[in-house]
Amino acid sequence: MRTRQCPSDAMNPHSSSGSSGLSSGSDSDSSSCLGWGGASTATAATAATGRGLLSRYWSLESLHSATVFNDGSTNRPSLLDDFGSDEDFYEELHVSGHRFVGGGEQLAINELISDGSVVYAEALWDHVTMDDEELGFKAGSVIEVMDATNKEWWWGRILDSEGWFPASFVRLRVNQDEPMEDCAIKAGDKDQDPRNVPRRNGFGPNNKDQMRTNVINEILNTEKHYIKHLKDICEGYIKQCRKRDDMFTEEQLWTIFGNIEDIYKFQKKFLKTLEKRINKESPHLSEIGSCFLEYQTDFQIYSEYCNNHPNACTELSKLSKAKKYVHFFETCRLLQKMIDISLDGFLLTPVQKICKYPLQLAELLKYTNPQHRDYTNVEAALDAMKNVARLINERKRRLENIDKIAQWQSSIEDWEGEDILTKSSELIHSGELTKISHQQPKGQQRIFFLFDHQIVYCKKDLLRRDILYYKGKMDMDDMEVVNVDDGKDRDFNITVKNAFKLQSKASEEIHLFLAKKPEHKQRWLQAFEEERKQVLLDKETGFSISEIQKKQAMINASKPQPAGKPKAVNRTYYDFWMKQKHPTLPANLPQQQVFMLAEPKRKPSNFWQNISRLTPFKK
Repeated sequence: MRTRQCPSDAMNPHSSSGSSGLSSGSDSDSSSCLGWGGASTATAATAATGRGLLSRYWSLESLHSATVFNDGSTNRPSLLDDFGSDEDFYEELHVSGHRFVGGGEQLAINELISDGSVVYAEALWDHVTMDDEELGFKAGSVIEVMDATNKEWWWGRILDSEGWFPASFVRLRVNQDEPMEDCAIKAGDKDQDPRNVPRRNGFGPNNKDQMRTNVINEILNTEKHYIKHLKDICEGYIKQCRKRDDMFTEEQLWTIFGNIEDIYKFQKKFLKTLEKRINKESPHLSEIGSCFLEYQTDFQIYSEYCNNHPNACTELSKLSKAKKYVHFFETCRLLQKMIDISLDGFLLTPVQKICKYPLQLAELLKYTNPQHRDYTNVEAALDAMKNVARLINERKRRLENIDKIAQWQSSIEDWEGEDILTKSSELIHSGELTKISHQQPKGQQRIFFLFDHQIVYCKKDLLRRDILYYKGKMDMDDMEVVNVDDGKDRDFNITVKNAFKLQSKASEEIHLFLAKKPEHKQRWLQAFEEERKQVLLDKETGFSISEIQKKQAMINASKPQPAGKPKAVNRTYYDFWMKQKHPTLPANLPQQQVFMLAEPKRKPSNFWQNISRLTPFKK
């Protein structure tokens, strides 16, 4: 077998080669590939017991919260004070002989692997690598975990390929006893005949109820832990920060914590409803799909939090430069008896949570028979939660675009009136048209920019065609689009071709527009329909841009732009993220990829590049 060097060792030549305790919140062992020494001598019965336990608690966020010492005693925050306890789980751990010391999950994984069991993990995100020693995969791929000794990098195999991969990029499968042929197919070996693959542990149709029970238990247990997590943030940090008005302003607190208190209130309500839908005696008969459908609109509350998260990281980065804030936040954590993760790590969890729901529901649907009373609702719930994630993605994209729109406005000469961001946040279409009105009967060639709620038109400079001068705008909320047939127009008494009108709903104001080609006209008519749909959707979903965000975008646009290609990720945010200690979020993944949920990537659009050529930003 070839020598394997953990990537973290390669980066740190002084890493220890001895055994070390693995604490979920400690960085002392992050560069060690050995973890704990010696092969496990657990019996097959113990391994089976451990597997059964882990089937209930495969989630990282469940296991990292507990510390079980060698004497069998437990020391952990009261995770389930408000929702019942799991003492039986810890009692079973003690009886089985497993010792979860901080990084308990990876110890249990290695013990199972050493006993000859096969452990599978499912990829949450794409892992693209150019290193021969690393294992590349797509989101949704199933990886056989062969070594989980190091908490940062695990060694795994997909078909005939082996290599290192970041542990934070995967989620251990709730049901480890699923037949191997399913894993092979999910990993991409669709040509393999399942009849030629041996089943293990007697998995069959009768076991599907147990598989569904495992998923139901995971959904419920992770929800309980998440509630405790939110409670700790609200009471352990926000409540204490509000007592120190000499250190924090309300604006700062909003920037750091966003609407996490509203999320906490909502999640408590959601959990109560979820618990009522659980059949405690026969969990596999539980009908929880309707619970997600009932609250699908409420989950959109995460959009505001996710969009604000980069601002929170930037603000925390500034505060971390002062020792008094570092000490204050650490004191808050200790007083609340929270696990050893920094505040930025805790604040990442809601971002992760909204992405995990579709994954959990997809797994639940997989083990739900089509004849089950919950099947239709689970199927609809999965689509609903995917739509919530897509909406959050779309809102994030819109918020990223406001900086571009502000920069566009700053490049326009002689701008008059209110800023474009006062009403708009999306550029829908642009192009050249000839404009005719009763005030200006002579046709004027103008560049038009259709935003939501308004259309702006500009004039090109006669000598420098890349410079635009502001000439006016129209309120699309007050305008009606009228298609005009080729021929004589009655309002202007002229012969027209490829024409349409914008007519005021409140007055007799009419503007006639002429496109150069029929397809250009059709594209404009389609764009006007898109604009109305966008406005309606924003109204239905409550999308809006805060005054702070608008103000910041205009301030950023007024700053001199650096020469060369702009960076894709805000550097302060990126650096801050790289240092966070949260155990499950990929540390080196661009934040905009967090919400993609393994959906096909959209073809890159050159729309803004075309706009940039028309109106380059001021140098």
